[in-house]
Amino acid sequence: MPHCPIPSRPDHPALAAPVRDAARALILVTILVFLTGCGEEAAAPTVAGPPPAVVVAPAKRESVEEQTQFVGRVVAMDRVELQARVQGFLKERKFTEGQQVKVGEVLFLIEPEQYQAVVVQREADLAKATADTENARAQLARGRELLKQKNIAQSEVDKLQAAESIAQAGIAQARAALDAAKLDLSYTQIIAPIAGRIGLSKYTVGNLVGPTSGTLATIVSRDPIDVQFPVTQRDLLEARQDIEAQGGDPGKVVVLARLSDDSMYGHRGKLDFIDVTTDRGTDTVTVRARFPNPEGYLVDGQYVGVLVQDATPTMEILVPQAALQIDQQGTSVLIVSAEHKVEVRRIQTGPTVGANVTVRSGLTEGDLVITEGIQKVRPGMVVSAVPAAGVEAQAKGAAVP
Repeated sequence: MPHCPIPSRPDHPALAAPVRDAARALILVTILVFLTGCGEEAAAPTVAGPPPAVVVAPAKRESVEEQTQFVGRVVAMDRVELQARVQGFLKERKFTEGQQVKVGEVLFLIEPEQYQAVVVQREADLAKATADTENARAQLARGRELLKQKNIAQSEVDKLQAAESIAQAGIAQARAALDAAKLDLSYTQIIAPIAGRIGLSKYTVGNLVGPTSGTLATIVSRDPIDVQFPVTQRDLLEARQDIEAQGGDPGKVVVLARLSDDSMYGHRGKLDFIDVTTDRGTDTVTVRARFPNPEGYLVDGQYVGVLVQDATPTMEILVPQAALQIDQQGTSVLIVSAEHKVEVRRIQTGPTVGANVTVRSGLTEGDLVITEGIQKVRPGMVVSAVPAAGVEAQAKGAAVP
């Protein structure tokens, strides 16, 4: 503010009346000039700055295959742990560890000589029992003839009858012993009960093995193969509702697998089993999906990511996840209206799709959603909306040397 001094009034008694009048007029003019100058400076208007700029992205309606992610474990459909059923020294191992084996293929051979000897002995016992039976039958027939001639007592014939029955029982006993010996002999060959891939051999040739030796090797089936994963009761209920909405056909649900290197497995799976009980500790239900596995990429016991999605895509509104704001009232976004003002929209979200999230309600296609600059604006403010595509183009241009 400029300094405007006010001249003091002259007080000398020698001044004449005209001089005093002239002084008064000069004082009034000076006061008016002072007030006018100071007032104009106080009323000077301030220059308003430009509205804040925000980055916006339009809400788009796109075809979406809704996905839900889980963590699963690969489980072979068939798994057999080979064990010895008879005791003996391991004579041969007829496979290469890791190879594919067929049903009925001989894998291990336990020395069979002692069991072959037992079979021969049991065959001899059966032959003796058969001969004893023939002799007892002949004695009984002779006794009955003598009884007709009354040359033998009835009690003697009864004894002969009992001896013949005992001899027949001996045949059955000998035949059963022979069958058991042949069964033991067959157990000296350990064969593959299923087709699959065989693992490491726990014993080498020359070792003494038997029923107490544990697992000799393990066979697991490879193609097809299962993936089991836990699903919460809430997710299971939502999945069932979605399936019913699509006509109740579980075949419309597609299951994908993500490998350890984040690549997607090349074959799709299908749900084929939901467990009948719930884990009381986690409140989850085990769900099983079956996958083709001709190349053997899925291995029994490994962890994989599981993605369950609808086979029929749906049209959904998508917005970037960076635009979401969460508070006690729920989820909201800030949009720029047609008047360039900031507005709050409460929304209901659905599954995420990459960096975007589906919006079930609260937005319409084309709404400009603020994705950057949310912290410097508030509802009702006038802003300058910059499309996200334009910001990306500028960034790429600035990066070019």
